[in-house]
Amino acid sequence: MADKAQAGSDALVLRRLDAADPQFERELGALVAFEMAQDPDVDAVVARIVADVRARGDVALLEYTRTLDGVDAEAVAALEITAAEMLDAFRALPETTRAALQTAAGRIRAFHERQKLESWSYRDADGSEFGQQVTALDRVGIYVPGGKAAYPSSVLMTAIPARVAGVPEIIMVVPMPGGARNPLVLAAAHLAGVTRAFAIGGAQAVAALAYGTATVPAVDKIFGPGNAYVAAAKRRVFGAVGIDMIAGVSEVLVIADASADPDWVAMDLFAQAEHDELAQAILVTPDATLLDAVAASARRQLETMPRRAIIAASLAKRGALIKVRDLAEACAVSNRVAPEHLELAVAEPAALLPQIRHAGAIFMGHHSSEALGDYCAGPNHVLPTGRTARFSSPLGVYDFQKRSSVLDISIGAARVLGPVAATLADGEGLPAHAQSARYRLGVERGR
Repeated sequence: MADKAQAGSDALVLRRLDAADPQFERELGALVAFEMAQDPDVDAVVARIVADVRARGDVALLEYTRTLDGVDAEAVAALEITAAEMLDAFRALPETTRAALQTAAGRIRAFHERQKLESWSYRDADGSEFGQQVTALDRVGIYVPGGKAAYPSSVLMTAIPARVAGVPEIIMVVPMPGGARNPLVLAAAHLAGVTRAFAIGGAQAVAALAYGTATVPAVDKIFGPGNAYVAAAKRRVFGAVGIDMIAGVSEVLVIADASADPDWVAMDLFAQAEHDELAQAILVTPDATLLDAVAASARRQLETMPRRAIIAASLAKRGALIKVRDLAEACAVSNRVAPEHLELAVAEPAALLPQIRHAGAIFMGHHSSEALGDYCAGPNHVLPTGRTARFSSPLGVYDFQKRSSVLDISIGAARVLGPVAATLADGEGLPAHAQSARYRLGVERGR
């Protein structure tokens, strides 16, 4: 069922579900179902753009930038944002803003320093040495959304882990409609160590990063969120380059008990709902009184929100207040949803943590608001969405590194393993494999 109330011109609809209802599983399944398959119309447009940029390079980039972003440039070089511009933007920031950006960057760097993978090896009893060599990617591209708003936090969350990993070249692309270059984004790029940057966006920017043009260098992997066209382009170029993930709409699930402040919970739901009409905000609690209090608070606070129309639409389409029997059932519901963000707004969050299996990021206790994670807590805010937390992890330094297996097999081991390999190769009908292994039997050669 749904509660309705009038808040200014926006009708607030709050869907209520009860885990004790026989129809709950069906209703929950419908609530969390979100089709991430590509829109055929979007895919067709993106296919043309990607093919065009791949074929015509800079010329196509200039045409799409003129048509889609309203920026008329004679050469792609004119769309490059220089290191001097990024530095100037950083220096020109108000002191408070600059300090906030530096604090966020420092905390993000400190967290990600702990993620760095190191090479390792071991020697077995026959003298062979095996291991793993970890190396950074050579060149990466980061896509920073910029069509409707500026996202300096996305710059920090993608470029800083790349730097920590040891990536020598970081190429940033960011759409700047009308040619207006956002100083906060440029300042963040300077602070995070972006190597080169271009004021281009959309599917055309993704294609340029994937295949390279005369001006934009091709990269090995592309990171960062974007709209449906950017997501479609990342899907299309995957294979020619790596991609981090296909980002969906933002999600939060709050597990709360009687100790939670209903105003805080309502605003945390709003914080996700204001992203997009398709964002998802869900409250799960065994406390019926809290459900009522959060609903009342949401109605009262919605009127004060500048983005109330988006919030109301999001809550009506994909939001829910869910009543469960106990906190154990709340955890089971959360695991079923596998949310991008999970807040444990309970008196003893540590007691619930072992029961949580699927979540992009877990915020422990009443003071751990998801908003802090978005900007400055330290852990990465690029998280799996659309239930992909069942098998995916947050963006991290490890995504900017790759691993190579190292095998140094001793003469003795070659003699022991040779017959094993040859027997298995014969069984698979691969005689060259078998003979390759047999050549090493009883023969010693220099390294």
